[in-house]
Order: sequence, then structure tokens, then C-alpha cells
Amino acid sequence: MVSRLELPPRLVDLSILVTVGFAVATGLLTLISGRPGDAVVFVLHGMGGLALVLLLFWKLRRVRPRLTNRVAWNRGTIVSVLLTGLALAALATGFVWTSGGTPTIGPWLLLFVHMALGALVVPVLLVHLRGRIHLPSTDDFEGRRTALSSLAVVGFGALAWRFQRGANRLLGLATDQRFTGSTEEGTDAGNAFPVTSWVADDPDPIDPDEWELRVGGAVEREQTLSIDDLDPDSAGRTTLDCTSGWYSTHDWRGLRVGDLLDTVEPDPAAEWVSFRSVTGYRWSLPIEEARDALLATHTDGERLSHGHGFPLRLVAPGRRGFQWVKWIDRIEISRQRDTSEWLAIFVSGFEENATNDR
Repeated sequence: MVSRLELPPRLVDLSILVTVGFAVATGLLTLISGRPGDAVVFVLHGMGGLALVLLLFWKLRRVRPRLTNRVAWNRGTIVSVLLTGLALAALATGFVWTSGGTPTIGPWLLLFVHMALGALVVPVLLVHLRGRIHLPSTDDFEGRRTALSSLAVVGFGALAWRFQRGANRLLGLATDQRFTGSTEEGTDAGNAFPVTSWVADDPDPIDPDEWELRVGGAVEREQTLSIDDLDPDSAGRTTLDCTSGWYSTHDWRGLRVGDLLDTVEPDPAAEWVSFRSVTGYRWSLPIEEARDALLATHTDGERLSHGHGFPLRLVAPGRRGFQWVKWIDRIEISRQRDTSEWLAIFVSGFEENATNDR
């Protein structure tokens, strides 16, 4: 039945390219999707990955004679084998993770390995397609069979996703996963939850006597606070969901950002608040969302440890962990978003590490 619904070869190749692009795009979106309403992004990502299984089956069935004949191998064949291995490994690690498997491979959680493999698929696929891809003709799109085959690909992805979820419930797998796929670690345990940092962020411990928080930008009056000026009188219970694959829920205490903004009186045209770390790392929130965020000094009654951002870290409900800036020493209010933050999160910390190495 599956073979009778198979797309024409050129449509299979094009469909693989489109589906890989869809899976990568939705995968990137999952990194910034932390609200329950964003669950559809994770569903679509899973469906796209499972639909790719059917397309790869058709592709491999067609090229199997070339792959099994070692005499006919060339450099292009080696790239094809590498691409197939990466794609299957990415699919397998994603399937195992969403089925409740949380093994580590070396120092990395399986979810990180899945993301790394998915990212590697893209450049290898582009190299593979260079000079090899043949766009479908209009004849390839005609006919009832092509329409049914296309529906079969989408339907296979949707049904496979539903089947996996049903099997997980039946077998009691992945019971502690959030909709993001993250598993629980260290909830209500004070500072005893995982310490992770994005890329190279790893500053030396901060001397509280020398630290200060500067608040400025598009404001009526700038303000500088020392650690003795902090009055952590606001609290809230919020879940930290890290993109490395774990989540942890805590009672946070600190300064409400809205109260701090009221003291500096932002310009009426200001729309963004940028939270900046001593490492150069930074992230922005829309000003109305920022008002409900917390500058945390404590978690579950304990003063934040250095690894968790002492003396001040952002607690942003509904945002993923990499957006919860640690070691904050500056807050900048602006009329436009600081788009350079997308570069800063990848290069922050390197300059400090290079200075320390000298």
C-alpha cells in the first residue's frame, strides 16, 4: 500500500528538502516557545520529523542498489551515506527523547545531541543536492495519485505522532515531560537544580561589594543600585524550562521589574527592556511583559548561588531558560529592540575568558 502511494522520484527529493526545512524551522521555534499555547509548534515539529521517515523510506528504497554496490561508490555516495546516517540518527534521538528516554551521550543530554544532529543535516543536505537536484516537472504534480501521495505523507506524520503519544500513555512513558519535552529536575530544592550556561557564559564569582545595577536608556532619570539597595519584597512561583531538556519549578523572590521601571519613568515611546549580564549576554522583553518579570535574588528561600546568577537573575514566566539572563548588572530601556542580542548570546563570555587566559 505504501509503495503504491509513492511520490514520483523528483517529488520525493523535493519533499525531503521541504520537510527538512520545515523540521529545522519548527525546531528553532521550539527554542523560544515556552507558553502552553506554543505547544502546537512542538506538535508540528514532531509530525514533520515522522513524515520524513516515510519520505526517507521511499528514497532509500529507490537508491538502495547504488548504495549496496561498492564498486559504483564515489564522493557523492559518501555524502549520501553521511546524510542518511545523520538524518536517521536525528530522527532516532528525537523519537527516544519524546518516548521518555533521557540518556546522556558523553557530557550531553540526548536532546542536545538531537538538536546538533538536526543542525548538521542542513549543510550536508545542501552539499548533497548541489548539482544533483532536479526540479519536478508539471507532469509530476498532475494526477490523483500525486495528491493522494502528498496527503499520505502528511497523514503518516500526524498518525505516527498520535500513535507515539498513545503508546507513551499506555506504557507510562514520558510521564514527567512538559509539552516542550523537558523533564523535571530539582523542583522546590533551592539551588539544587542543574547549573547550565549558554555557550561560553561562565564568569568569575561576583564580589557583592563591587557589584552595582545600572538602569538607564530612554528614561526620565537613570538609577544605580548597590546590593544593599535591593529590597526583594516581590515573589512568584514560576517554572524554568531549559532548552537543554529539563525544567524546574521554584518560589522566586526579588524585585518586580515594573516597580523598578516606575522609579526611572520610561519614555512614553519606550517599548523594550534589555537585561544585560556582566558577561555581555543580554536579552530583551517588550516593556509590558517586562513589567511582570522578576529580578530574582532568592529561590525557595535561598540566596541565589553564583551558578544560578547571583546577585541578580531574570525570571521571565513563559520564556525559555536561555532568556532568563543571569548575573545582571545593567538594564536598558529603549524605543527599539536591540537586535544585536542575537549575536551577543553566542559570543558573550569569550572576551572575558580570553582576558583571564592572558
